[in-house]
Amino acid sequence: MLARWNPYREMNQMRALMNRWMNEPEVVPEPTWSLALDVVEQDDAYLVKATVPGIKPEDIHVTFKDGVLSIQGDVKEDQEVKEAHYHLRERRWGSFCRSIALPSHVEAEKIEASYDAGVLTLRLPKSEEVKPRKIDVKVA
Repeated sequence: MLARWNPYREMNQMRALMNRWMNEPEVVPEPTWSLALDVVEQDDAYLVKATVPGIKPEDIHVTFKDGVLSIQGDVKEDQEVKEAHYHLRERRWGSFCRSIALPSHVEAEKIEASYDAGVLTLRLPKSEEVKPRKIDVKVA
């Protein structure tokens, strides 16, 4: 799996190691992370897929306004293991938000959302006037 490089992640890891070495309390800001999306244009709709593993569907908020699709939510931190001494901690927690602009000719009232195995799938149907039409050529 490929992950986007974030230079601040390495600096935070180094700071955490130094704090642990100096036995000082670790101050970690609440992270905000970006949501990876796939957007596919079909003849009659736009299809948007977002990978949101471990997030309950009721914790995901999707809005579409003025041609902008927004997906946001929160991932809760594991509270019961706060005193544990982690050797590695890569699971994400905190808020996420992702907004993308789509052409305004989407029928907002017909947008469908489904969630299966950690993948949120949105189907944004195009309005009738922008769908491609097939024109039959008649023989004279």
